[in-house]
Amino acid sequence: MKRRDLLKTLSLLPLAGSFPLDSIFAVPVEVKNAPFNFQNKPMPDLHRKAFVMDGHTHVMTRELLKGTDIGQRYTDGNVDLPRAKEGGLDAMFFSVYTPEQYYPGRFEIKNTFRVVNLALEQIEKNHSVIELALNASDIQRINKKGKMAAFLDLEGPWDMDGDINLLRALHRLGLRSVQLTAHNTTNAFIDTCNDVRRWGGINDLGRKIIREMNDLGMVINIAHASNEAILQSVEASKHPVIYSHGGFYGIVPHPRCITDEAAKAVAAKGGVIGIHFGSLFNNPVYWKWQQGQKKSNETKPGTVQVAPFKTIEEVDREVLKDVPLSFRGTIPEEYWMHVDQLAKVIDYGVQLVGEDHMALGSDLDGGPELPREIKDISDYPQITMALQRLGYSDQRIRKILGLNWLRVIKEVTGK
Repeated sequence: MKRRDLLKTLSLLPLAGSFPLDSIFAVPVEVKNAPFNFQNKPMPDLHRKAFVMDGHTHVMTRELLKGTDIGQRYTDGNVDLPRAKEGGLDAMFFSVYTPEQYYPGRFEIKNTFRVVNLALEQIEKNHSVIELALNASDIQRINKKGKMAAFLDLEGPWDMDGDINLLRALHRLGLRSVQLTAHNTTNAFIDTCNDVRRWGGINDLGRKIIREMNDLGMVINIAHASNEAILQSVEASKHPVIYSHGGFYGIVPHPRCITDEAAKAVAAKGGVIGIHFGSLFNNPVYWKWQQGQKKSNETKPGTVQVAPFKTIEEVDREVLKDVPLSFRGTIPEEYWMHVDQLAKVIDYGVQLVGEDHMALGSDLDGGPELPREIKDISDYPQITMALQRLGYSDQRIRKILGLNWLRVIKEVTGK
């Protein structure tokens, strides 16, 4: 047994095809005789042996604002290192986040450097279980030592104006993946799906930034971008691009979901689409119900553009009210998605773009309304079991669990 598999064991002890959307709501099948981890949760042998990587795991907001350590086991939220290890994670897009509340006062640059620096500090503090990876070779090297790999990723703007010098500085610090949009806000070079369409996609500065990221070997993430911006970014990049976390517009017509046209374009360039774990993007019944609700848990430009905050400390106190950033609402039984429904969304993507271009981007601790069977990152094996129930081959499941992410990282970083 390989050292990585041994340590995982010690710490974790219908056929695929086109389907009608009604089949998303099928009752899940019970899994019998599956091995268990130390939390008495099922852990299939395939999951234990596979390379498992999440494409969008929120980190550092809690640690920054509460002064906590991600190496400790939290009693709430979705993510910490002990639970990640129990979930069989080998690597994560370690996604630091600068939300909209920091934009009106132009505190986005300061916050971005704060959370990137804190991520590096916390990775070093927990070096016995996790290390920073700059490329695919690093990820494999770290895994051979029985540790998880953190591939540092940014959601939200490094600078609303798109200063390339700041991007280069973050690259020197170890940042290797960047979402082009300012979360749900249109910035100086790319339109988002939830805000005004200022550029008709991307502008010349956006193309310049894409060229720079190509030259630096940074992964380009077009999640949250408008349909036009996705298509134009794919065309402008010489490397594959990723859509790290979301659903399919063909299933749920939410602006954040990727169209079939854009998904095919991402795949044609060799890119990867990560499926979000939340009901809002994947469950049509929940989506329809949500339209009648008065309050949404989504942060949009309009909710913060008149924010009265004069200092970054005031913004910190406001953001802290929602930490951890996990979903804490109540979902009526009839609208609550099962993990098998999520697996069928993945299958929609496999049928649309192929198994080489589908992956997982949970958005854990970023607010998703998780399936019934998933409470936190330690429940990651539930995805593997759901894909097995679809009749998927082991090799297809391995690709979706992490090998596709590893491939695109290797192609972009060159290692």
